Amino acid sequence: MLELNNINTFYGKVQSLWDVSLQINEGEIVALVGGNGAGKSTLLNTICRLILPASGSVTFLGRKTDGLSPHAIVELGISHVPESGRVFPELTVLENLEMGAFLSHAWKVKNETIKQVYELFPRLQERERQLARTLSGGERQMLAMGRGLMSRPKLCMFDEPSYGLAPNLVLEVFRIVRLLRDQGITILLVEQNVRHTLEVADRAYVLENGRMVLEGACCELAASDYVRKAYLGL
Repeated sequence: MLELNNINTFYGKVQSLWDVSLQINEGEIVALVGGNGAGKSTLLNTICRLILPASGSVTFLGRKTDGLSPHAIVELGISHVPESGRVFPELTVLENLEMGAFLSHAWKVKNETIKQVYELFPRLQERERQLARTLSGGERQMLAMGRGLMSRPKLCMFDEPSYGLAPNLVLEVFRIVRLLRDQGITILLVEQNVRHTLEVADRAYVLENGRMVLEGACCELAASDYVRKAYLGL
């Protein structure tokens, strides 16, 4: 579904990604793990063309994305849920969700999609008339995830969805990620919570200092001495 080949990305003169390649097949949950500053968010922003790569290629469903705008990437079927539960604070919960359905095909079925989002996140239905700035951190994260689903994506990229959440909400986020995959959405999951991530994903890539250093099935990486020592504290 998604293929990156030898991506090199810069911030000004500072290189942040070096020859990064990855592949995601339809129906998978693929994890991208690594510490702070590893380049994980930069990679997602490069896929979305919020940051343009200096070299390399991104292909989605057989089509290279060179020259496409960020909104055209969404139209192709890629949704990006950024870190920290970013929402429109002065809009209500319902208005935030509607903002995610701006594509014509998504707008036609937005009421159906909102219903599905409320089934995933019942708390959002309870809060639908509240301003987003009045929500708790966990509720804002739910809203950001729900808004990302409103475009009816084929591939959804979640950037640190469990960051800053209470332990019970962390487990709920990972349950929902797995449920979305079961509903037919392919997932690219960026997370620092490596233990839970390796439990829920099919395959994983390890990114360090802008370079891919490991990849493989999650069961294999979880058993790797390197991953156990560097990321699992074992």
